[in-house]
Amino acid sequence: MKMSLLEIVTDILNDMDSDEVNSITDTIESQQVAQIVKTCYFEMLGNRNWPHLRQMFQLEDSGFIDKPNYLKIPENIKELSFFKYDKFTSTNPKAAILDVEYKHPDSFLRLVSSRNSLDASVVSVNDFSGVKLLIRNDLPPTYWTSFDDSYIVTDSYDVLVDTTLQPSKTQCIGYVEPLWQHEDDFIPDLPSEAFSGLLAEAKSTAFLAIKQVANQKAEQKASRQSRWLSRKAWVANGGIVYPNYGRAARR
Repeated sequence: MKMSLLEIVTDILNDMDSDEVNSITDTIESQQVAQIVKTCYFEMLGNRNWPHLRQMFQLEDSGFIDKPNYLKIPENIKELSFFKYDKFTSTNPKAAILDVEYKHPDSFLRLVSSRNSLDASVVSVNDFSGVKLLIRNDLPPTYWTSFDDSYIVTDSYDVLVDTTLQPSKTQCIGYVEPLWQHEDDFIPDLPSEAFSGLLAEAKSTAFLAIKQVANQKAEQKASRQSRWLSRKAWVANGGIVYPNYGRAARR
């Protein structure tokens, strides 16, 4: 069963024999407990890629016209796991949304550095670091990488179709970072099954941090819930293996 932040806080305060509250801001203890819940929540999110946070999205414009092969990763994306681009050409305008293959930065640099800078179809693009990349401007993107975990870089773009890569032509899937609202009626973005674990973990932490004593029962329950969640076969992804394209988690 899902619970609001206020419900979680009052449950913990009740077990701690603390004063009753009507809002998370009513007492110093309720504020402390609410902060502990927030910390435990983000710790739970950071322990694994939760299936319910795997969503479709589009990349954003880089904002730099001198970097036509760059696109920006939205700020709320924790991990990019799937990237397609509409690779239609000037001679074949039919939509062709195809994979753009990930390359490790080392392999990507070897690929673009092997190109002939005197070739009319090769242009020099400066990365944010100042390093020059030899990018083809006569083909839709084939490979991508990221040097800074904020922008993706492709090995090519088709200047006859677009002068820069277009966010509207991207199709991506990745894991998002949910927002936190420090309000009474905020419901943490977790599956129903995970709320017992969040409550137990926050309760165990609150007893130790505020009461300076361990709550063995809460610790045992938190440990059981963590083990159970790690084995949980989620409804929509049973048997599916998601490839890791090398994008590190951001936090």
